[in-house]
Amino acid sequence: MLNIVLFGPPGSGKGTQSERLTGKYNLVHLSTGDIFRSNIKEETELGKLAQSYMSKGQLVPDSLTIDLLRSEVLKYENPKGFIFDGFPRTNAQAKALDDFLSSQNTSITLMLALEVGEDELKMRLLKRSEVSGRVDDADPAIIENRIRVYNNETAPVKDYYSQQGKFIPIDGIGAIDDITSRLFSAIDAKN
Repeated sequence: MLNIVLFGPPGSGKGTQSERLTGKYNLVHLSTGDIFRSNIKEETELGKLAQSYMSKGQLVPDSLTIDLLRSEVLKYENPKGFIFDGFPRTNAQAKALDDFLSSQNTSITLMLALEVGEDELKMRLLKRSEVSGRVDDADPAIIENRIRVYNNETAPVKDYYSQQGKFIPIDGIGAIDDITSRLFSAIDAKN
């Protein structure tokens, strides 16, 4: 089973690249952001709770995120693997994911980290807010906070996977097709 953590700050291209990876490798794409947004739109209790954190640019608590992800993974019978997009965001989540996958007789194959500078991220997020209408991308103060939270709380997850020999940095600047080629090459070399 091929299980990939697609990692990077907000606006690094995880969603775009996930679509391409799922197509080539026949993986299930699990985006915690999409799952939360769906629950928010449907006004579920989970969605309301998640919205209270997301609207401030904060991370949704680990326990809530982990329970949600576990239930999503278990919906699929005999998958070829998963792309975890936007998860794990903390070392505690990474450990919980490892423990859960181990209970399913599988593990993370590799972490691909899209690396993009802050100025480029801010520009991409503002542009995305215009195109997609995502409110969390429209406010420069929220964008700044999301990047700060990523740098302080999420970036350390790289070290967790580095220690396991699973971390691969990917240059996230350039044409979308070029970035996709870099990702394919990294997966093919490891798989």
